[in-house]
Amino acid sequence: MKSHLTMFALTAILFASIGMAPAFGQIQSSIVVTTDKSSYSEGETILVTGEVRDLYSGTPVSLIVKNDNAIVALAQLTIGADKKFSTEFIAGGTMRTSGTYVVEATYGNRVATTSFEFGGSIIAPTDKPSRVTDTTVSIEGSSDLIGYKITGGKLLNIMPDVDAKSLIISIDATSDGSLTLTIPRSILDATMNGVDDDFFILIDGEEVDFEETTSSTDRILTIAFPAGAEEIEIIGTFVVPEFGTIAAMILAVAIISIIAVSAKSKLSIIPRY
Repeated sequence: MKSHLTMFALTAILFASIGMAPAFGQIQSSIVVTTDKSSYSEGETILVTGEVRDLYSGTPVSLIVKNDNAIVALAQLTIGADKKFSTEFIAGGTMRTSGTYVVEATYGNRVATTSFEFGGSIIAPTDKPSRVTDTTVSIEGSSDLIGYKITGGKLLNIMPDVDAKSLIISIDATSDGSLTLTIPRSILDATMNGVDDDFFILIDGEEVDFEETTSSTDRILTIAFPAGAEEIEIIGTFVVPEFGTIAAMILAVAIISIIAVSAKSKLSIIPRY
């Protein structure tokens, strides 16, 4: 009888230890992500940091920032030897509406999330509408024109967003259709170290695929959209108001004037000793 009681006690201890095992396994997560603050105002820097438990060679952390399933930022982050990663971005730009934003970090098949509050954009990308004809659109600050063809709807307006380095296109999509844009590189471009890079295109906040052909002066994009779509955003690395033709002319005139004055007065920009 005593031996039966002893066996029963050992069995109970064994089952209890098995039941406790998952709780101990959850103490250390395989990936953690956090922000430096719980809320941000437009223009503030959002610092995202994180750490992984195990290192997988050649595997980056994929970072997505979204609000109500609308993606506002993407990044591929390298993990350091200390198993930590970090990045930062500015509140605003593609992040316009106020509310809760989720930061999702994926490493292999492991996912970690955190969230923060954003108060919303105070200033619209621009208050100057573009001039739209049946085939072209003029953008404030540029003498070049964007050519376009659209099926399944109507193009209403195109506005540059300087902070996000993007063009925001308003459309009225009455049915499934497509928009083909011939965008001069002087208006919008995407390059990395002097080489063409991919644009990042959103339709009503959702990332979409697109087709592209390029030339030395233009980038031609074909974007399919669904019925009811209202906004297409094309994000690059440069947008025209950043440093337009007029600003370049003013700078050139200023430099020429300085050189002329220096030559006339026999002055040197660099002091001689």
